[in-house]
Amino acid sequence: MEGKAVLFADICGSTSLYEALGDGRAFAEISARLDRVREVALSHGGLVLKNIGDEIMCMFPDAVSATLAACGMQSAIGSCPPVEGMFIGMRIGFHFGSVLQKGDDIFGDTVNTAARMAGIAQAGQIITTAETASLLPSIMRASMRTPISLPVKGKREGVEICEVLWQESDDMTLIAGATHHPPAESSLLLLHRGEKFVVSSARPVITLGRDELSGIVVGNPHASRMHARIERRLDKYALIDSSSNGSFVAIRDEPEIRLRREEMLLRGSGTISMGQPLGKFPGDCIEFTVLN
Repeated sequence: MEGKAVLFADICGSTSLYEALGDGRAFAEISARLDRVREVALSHGGLVLKNIGDEIMCMFPDAVSATLAACGMQSAIGSCPPVEGMFIGMRIGFHFGSVLQKGDDIFGDTVNTAARMAGIAQAGQIITTAETASLLPSIMRASMRTPISLPVKGKREGVEICEVLWQESDDMTLIAGATHHPPAESSLLLLHRGEKFVVSSARPVITLGRDELSGIVVGNPHASRMHARIERRLDKYALIDSSSNGSFVAIRDEPEIRLRREEMLLRGSGTISMGQPLGKFPGDCIEFTVLN
């Protein structure tokens, strides 16, 4: 079996996008962005193997090509303007290893691991394994945050992962790490009924809901007992909804978004309302601010 780099690129929040824009407009916006991603993949010697809904699977001859393509893809997506005030982000994961190829399809642990990396990534992130990062030249390894070990579904032991830092540039081969200085550790400040809560490396998860054992207990009768949780992932914060009625998130100066058994990356500052839009139960909302 020959070694290849397998990359998955996935549009984030497509369910909310279809709900907000309607099927036709949302499909057109997603398709336009996936077309740009395909162009970037081809320009770096990649082969686009599958297009599954809002996700693309690509294969590259080596880890360097995959890394450059991933940075180019994020730059291309980042240059697209918001749609109705909504930014359409992409998450990317890749891994290098042996693949079993049959016709136009590939199989094996490398494919599964690459898919897991994309699943860990959030909007605007590129995640790969430390094993893949070790194959890159030093200037490219400098563009990656220190590896951390995370449990990965299907693996008996934790997998060391790295985030590839990228920046928009006319030259897609310019990697952010050549001039990047890692930021101070971030934290997430939450305010609920005058009480402060902080999510950070010291407390990476907090639960939200009506249950008395929740980290933040809300009184909204439309909220579920175990409604949602917030997880720290690297230095970013994801809201994961597991409720029946959904969570309503309003990032400052942007339209309110409904999540129902979905997740999104929190950024800047805003509010989280559980079970109902903010206007229907304003006294029980959670205010959030990402602190860098």
